[in-house]
Parts: sequence; structure tokens; C-alpha cells
Amino acid sequence: MTVTAIPHPTGHPGYSEILPCEPRSAAVARRLVRTALRAWGQEGLIDDGALIVTELVANAARHSGSRLIRVVISPSPGGFVRLGVVDRSRTLPMMRADSDAGNTRGRGLLLVDALTDRWGTDLYRWGKQVWGELRCEVRP
Repeated sequence: MTVTAIPHPTGHPGYSEILPCEPRSAAVARRLVRTALRAWGQEGLIDDGALIVTELVANAARHSGSRLIRVVISPSPGGFVRLGVVDRSRTLPMMRADSDAGNTRGRGLLLVDALTDRWGTDLYRWGKQVWGELRCEVRP
């Protein structure tokens, strides 16, 4: 995991949407991921991208205490696509290390870690963005 303090976030070309900070917003976030990845010719990343953004939205809804979140899908330097969820909490996410097979909660960041090429958290004065990146498919 990478943690970066960013004093003044900069904009990137991409897709974003402000949504209520609740688990059912994941459906809209998945549609946004599908739209962005299709537009960029990255259809092979859709399934992983949808699962990643679902977990990030669920974590924000469960832990941030925010009223709203922003879902962001953007190109990232080096041939990656970044999927992020921005909330108003500055509390860093923590990946569970236990192996309690009976507990189905708390595995979101384990999935994000397994599916992404890299993931991390950008801290802002007013909150954070938790993100995961997928390497773009090579295009002929």
C-alpha cells in the first residue's frame, strides 16, 4: 500500500461521479467503471475493475462516516487505470491480516490487493482517496 499526502489535488481526464456514501452506490460505481473502460478499449479489465470499485465503495460506506463519496476512474501514468473512492475521512484503511475463514467481513482490501497491480491512499486536508490501479491491456 502507498500513502501519499497531496496538498492540492490536480485533475485528470477521466470519469467521476458524486454518490451517496452507502453500499448500494456500488451499482452506479460499477456502471461508471464499465463505461470508462469500454470507452478506453479496456474491456478485459471490466470484471476486476467492477469488483475493486465495489469493495472501495463498501469500505467507504462502512468506515468513513461521510455523507457523500466521489468515485473516480482515470488514466494513470505508466499505462495504468486508477479506480478510486474519495471520502471526507482521514482515517487510513487497514488490511486485515487474520485468517478467520468464518468472518466474511473485512476482506475488501485483501481483494483489492490481490486484484490490483498497486493500490494506496492519497491524503488531503479534508479527507482521502483510496485507489487501486490495473495495468492497461496491450492494444494491437
